[in-house]
Amino acid sequence: MKKILLLFSFLVLSLACTDGNKQSDFISEEAYTKSKVAFEDVVEYTNEQAVPSNAPASPQLRQEQKLIKTSYLTFETKSIEETYQSIKIRIVAFEGYIQNDNTSKEYDRINRSLLIRIPNKNFQPLVDSITNSVKSLDRRDIQLKDVTEEFVDLEARLKAKRKLEERYLQLLDKARSVKDMLEIERQISNIREEIEAKQGRLNYLQNKVSFSTIHLSFYEIIQGVKAPSQTYTNRLWRAVKGGFTGIGEFIIGVVYLWPFVLFAILIGFFIRNRIRKKETKKTPKK
Repeated sequence: MKKILLLFSFLVLSLACTDGNKQSDFISEEAYTKSKVAFEDVVEYTNEQAVPSNAPASPQLRQEQKLIKTSYLTFETKSIEETYQSIKIRIVAFEGYIQNDNTSKEYDRINRSLLIRIPNKNFQPLVDSITNSVKSLDRRDIQLKDVTEEFVDLEARLKAKRKLEERYLQLLDKARSVKDMLEIERQISNIREEIEAKQGRLNYLQNKVSFSTIHLSFYEIIQGVKAPSQTYTNRLWRAVKGGFTGIGEFIIGVVYLWPFVLFAILIGFFIRNRIRKKETKKTPKK
């Protein structure tokens, strides 16, 4: 196709030259200009056709990719407080913030978990900064979720719903009966609910895309409580102390129950006096 077009341009140039030779011995300036323009147009056309159809579009025409980035990091540290202060400084330096901060203690360790939100552009630099300062990681997991398609779909649906809302508002202005007005307002209300729901989802995705998430967990091993000796003497001594402890607990329990004990004693005296009186009545007088 390119060769045919070039051949056509040369034919145009030749015809112009031939026409000029019939009128004079030189090519007219007008014919030369027309031929030159025709040739340049053909060359430009052929250059455009030479561009492959699968060539990538310009950056302005491409849709920006929307990625939700999430990372899970777990490691051991010698000092949990020093590590926390160091990580806190880095988070501030990378324009992030700590959303959640939890500390827990087990038998032999202290755990600290941070939920970090960081701008998308600083996600990988912060992850690299943390991992490079650790000798070994128990866990390093980075996940990327592409939500570009959902993002574009939501934007298109929102645009269509807003246009539909505008049309219903125009109909509302033209409505004459109360019935028509109520029906149009009901439709507008439904449309606005859908718009709010889609806008909320879009805002959520935008927040997740703009600020990436890092789940960071680190722990410090501590010395546990030493287990007691299991020799016979130690077991016997613990049994003796346990017996004294049991007696003390029993006495304390009885003291707690003194109102019931006092009430039982009074009932006992009352019953005994009644029995004595009955026995006295039954005994014959001499």
